[in-house]
Amino acid sequence: MKLNMIYGLPFVDAVFSHRGKEITVSNVLIDTGSATTLLSAEIALELGLEPELTDTIQTMRGVGGKEFVYEKNLDKLTLDSASILEYTIQIGDMDYGIHINAIIGTDFLTNAKIVVDLSELEIYVKVK
Repeated sequence: MKLNMIYGLPFVDAVFSHRGKEITVSNVLIDTGSATTLLSAEIALELGLEPELTDTIQTMRGVGGKEFVYEKNLDKLTLDSASILEYTIQIGDMDYGIHINAIIGTDFLTNAKIVVDLSELEIYVKVK
């Protein structure tokens, strides 16, 4: 899958699926510096992932500061040919000053055995 460089950062499309709804999300940042995968609250609501009183609230910290997020289990997350079922993601406002709909973090990249090849501007699943 080819990476689309925007703002000097690697972006792709990914498919988020939950309870029979499937949304192809653009402007998804591949971020090896992020430990977790994050989806914008706006898209999460479209998938039926509303915040509930029983949700776990986390504080994400990064270069841009900190943000409060809630965790949800997603039925499936697909990036190119890699899919993971019953996947825990974090959901937040994602107001970073640039248009980002989701962040794929090292949690997904590692579990799905994704190789990020910046010299070729592509990602692929490592096959042994």
